[in-house]
Amino acid sequence: MILSASRRTDIPNYYADWFFNRIKEGFVYVRNPINPHQVSEIRLSPEVVDCIVFWTKNPAPMLERLDELRAYPFYFQFTLTGYESDLEKNIPSKTDAVIPTFQKLAEKIGPERVIWRYDPILFNDKYTPSYHLRAFEQTAEALRGFTGKCVISFVDRYAKNKKAMDALGVYGLEDAQLLAFASQLSRIAGENGMETGSCAEDIDLESCGIRHNCCVDKTLIESLTGCRMDVGKDKYQREVCGCVESMDIGAYNTCKNGCAYCYANHSMESVIRDCVKYDPKAPLLCGTVKEDDKVTLRQVRSMKDGQMRLFV
Repeated sequence: MILSASRRTDIPNYYADWFFNRIKEGFVYVRNPINPHQVSEIRLSPEVVDCIVFWTKNPAPMLERLDELRAYPFYFQFTLTGYESDLEKNIPSKTDAVIPTFQKLAEKIGPERVIWRYDPILFNDKYTPSYHLRAFEQTAEALRGFTGKCVISFVDRYAKNKKAMDALGVYGLEDAQLLAFASQLSRIAGENGMETGSCAEDIDLESCGIRHNCCVDKTLIESLTGCRMDVGKDKYQREVCGCVESMDIGAYNTCKNGCAYCYANHSMESVIRDCVKYDPKAPLLCGTVKEDDKVTLRQVRSMKDGQMRLFV
């Protein structure tokens, strides 16, 4: 099993204590976001967890505790954009805090295990293509040698963020403009020792030197574990998503980053309401098991090749 922590919320930034308690106790409860009365109990022992994929904008709360994960292969999807507090309300200074955190993390675990995400990219009167290219170049130069890969994506409109997108005056680019812009990003990344991938994009950016990316990456996980993985594409993700199957242990409406483009929260009011329920010692993130909930032990297994061949 590959553990995702998490596409739904920033566990490293806000729930590190909860996560490490779950690892220590060896199990976690996850509420089904579609059928909320269904709760899965998921074992977290190293025998079944093949790799952990962390998604975060600020893993600083975890940096001094990474030794507690020594039994688990893991890597980070680290989002670091050029947006200011008007779009990413609760993210600390990129220059003074986030970039140094990225560098420190890479020094601790190796640059191959820290993937830089510059996403989602949106365009409006303030955040123009020229703005993004300047911000991207400045960040790429700061991260040179601390990662070998950058992942980009362009903002999508969902029901949850449509109102915010309209209020921000977000606009799209014509295909030719988008390709020219993407080519510049690829060039800048390459000059700083990074390959560039795209995340769940319909548009083909191969001509720009940008391949469709797998964020939950079978090849990387095989490299980290030293074993071939018997795992297929994640059927719960979009068709254009290249990720392999994983188990997400997060919860919607619990991310406090305050990003205006967010799709994982209904509103900040819902975040405040759910985060009040946070207990770092509870098996369920920001919630409790209720009388009408059904807790079922989820059958999970290691996805490592049965012959445990070394991956080369």
